[in-house]
This record gives sequence, structure tokens and C-alpha cells, in this order.
Amino acid sequence: MIKVGDTLPAVTLMEYSETEGEGCSLGPNPVDVAKASAGKTIALFALPGAFTPTCSAKHLPGYVENQAAFKAAGVDEIWCLSVNDAFVMGAWARDQKTDGKVRMLADGSAEFAKATGLTLDLTARGMGLRSNRYSMLVKDGQVVALNVEGPGQFEVSDAATLLRQAKG
Repeated sequence: MIKVGDTLPAVTLMEYSETEGEGCSLGPNPVDVAKASAGKTIALFALPGAFTPTCSAKHLPGYVENQAAFKAAGVDEIWCLSVNDAFVMGAWARDQKTDGKVRMLADGSAEFAKATGLTLDLTARGMGLRSNRYSMLVKDGQVVALNVEGPGQFEVSDAATLLRQAKG
């Protein structure tokens, strides 16, 4: 399992873009984790799946609501990762009004989750391999704080815990 001091895995995630811009087209766009995290402080959190009741009601909204506080604490970006495709993450972003506050990144094949060792096997529930619920503070691609939830818990991966760590 990834730990404090480790570098983020060199994988590519996908991000749905609502508008065309310089270097990105409408729709899913690749995000090279190493390049996207270079020189930045990132509050990264992951969850088993988009639109799940707890994640939609508690987890994601806490990061959206605290975006300004994260910025004030020196965090450049907030990333939400889930084992879903970019279209689902884009729809969830619209539903939760994350535009400009949280980057909604799709780990569709669970490559990031597997590379970090933070997987959750929900095959018995018909959902396959997912990401565990966790949060981490990343500086220049290196993990400086890591909070992993136990099964069925929601105690340490929330925005408040990571914000305290970002403030130091």
C-alpha cells in the first residue's frame, strides 16, 4: 500500500471536460498523474463510486464547500478519484456543482487504485474492484499525509481532516 513519502503512481486518469479549451477537447481527456501533480499541492480523495449515498451527501460536498479554505492553506487543486468512467464523473460533477472547485477524475480500470494498493473488492455486491475511501495530501507528486478508511467507516477521509493536515 502507498505510504507517506511515496510518489504517486505514474498512471493516466480521465477527466470529462464540459468546454473545449487549449489542449483539451469536449469530452474525456487524459490526465497524466505525474505531470498534473508536478509542482503542485493537491488534496486528493477517493471513494468507491460516484453517486453513492454517503459520498454524494457527505464526502464530496465537504470538499466543494471547503475549496476556498483549502486554497488559503496552500492547496492548488482538489482531486476526486473514483472507479467510474469519465462520463459518469462528469455527470456527478454537474450534479454536485463542482465546476472550478474539484477536479473529478475517472480511474475507470482501477489502475490508480491497484497501483496504490488501495482497492476495495465489491465483486460480491456486483460492483467489481473499486477504490477504498481515503484522502491524501500530495506535494509535487509525493504523499505527505494519508488517511485510509476502515470498512464501513467515514471518519478520516473527510475534508475537515485533510484540511487540518494542509494547514499543518
